[in-house]
Amino acid sequence: MGWRAPAALLCLRRYNRMKGLKILGIALSITAVSAAFASGWTVNVSISKGTLFPPATSTNVPFIINNSGPLYSPATMFVSGLPQVTFLTAAGNPHPILTGDGTAFTGGTYTAAYTITSNKAPLLGFNFVVQGYVFGLGQIIWSKKVVDLNTSQVLYNGSGVFSGGGYSGGDNGNVGFAQYIPLARPSSNVQVIETFIVHIDGAPARGQDTASLLLVEQDWVPEPASMLALSAGLAGLAALRRRATK
Repeated sequence: MGWRAPAALLCLRRYNRMKGLKILGIALSITAVSAAFASGWTVNVSISKGTLFPPATSTNVPFIINNSGPLYSPATMFVSGLPQVTFLTAAGNPHPILTGDGTAFTGGTYTAAYTITSNKAPLLGFNFVVQGYVFGLGQIIWSKKVVDLNTSQVLYNGSGVFSGGGYSGGDNGNVGFAQYIPLARPSSNVQVIETFIVHIDGAPARGQDTASLLLVEQDWVPEPASMLALSAGLAGLAALRRRATK
């Protein structure tokens, strides 16, 4: 009879083969999860500017993309986390988006335009945050439109107004909202255009009447299936690691 390996040696070889397969599985899971993160979003802010008057005076508004900034338009960034764009309208250079409140400005506008694009991760909606301050005849008027870049379909079109105490139904003080806005349908490539008008409706320029746009923020939310796929990949990776250590 030929020589036969001891049973213990055969078991060791079998164990090493199984462990090698587990390590390969972990490597494949890491690759899959990394690909999920790598398929993030490209955020391109083309416009973030205001004009105050009289006289017509331009001002540049800085912004933050996720944790990067302050930046000035135009600026493009790739983000692996959920896309977040925050316009710091109170920090405009050389002027904030502010009329009245002792300044010489009685009116003004602010416009922001940006795109979010991705090949794999459709967006479902966004958390929209607006903060401002109005007093007396101060008023902030806003409009926002989201369009699918591929089909030109309007996915969201909204508007609103904040009025100071000088208007019927208005109130003096801080104004704004924070709410989730769903898109008409999920989209991987969107264009966003938002416009704000601030004015004091003919009140004395250097009086107390005020319209001040302080902050505009949007935190985008991906389609649940995209997040579930990513979560499943992470959970599978953790399970493989636990089994491999046993």
